[in-house]
Amino acid sequence: MAEKTRTAEQIKSDLETERNQLAAAVDGLRGELSAAADISGKLKANLPVVATGAASVGFVLAGGVGATMRYFARRGREGNEKVRLGRWSILDRD
Repeated sequence: MAEKTRTAEQIKSDLETERNQLAAAVDGLRGELSAAADISGKLKANLPVVATGAASVGFVLAGGVGATMRYFARRGREGNEKVRLGRWSILDRD
């Protein structure tokens, strides 16, 4: 079996090549991460959609759906009850 023997200069050269490749890879990753972390640019591009979504989530979390349904349910309690199914009823508004 023939063993490969490398000189110190060959090893230094290989190490320098690997170091340069590693530095190039790190620079490439930094560029990709900075582009991915640009949230403000993405937010500005989609501001109307984000604002609408935030308003909708705030409305629901504040109980807006329940309050709206209670408002309409109170308005429907006028008149004579014709049919009742659980908490729902059909009214005759003569």
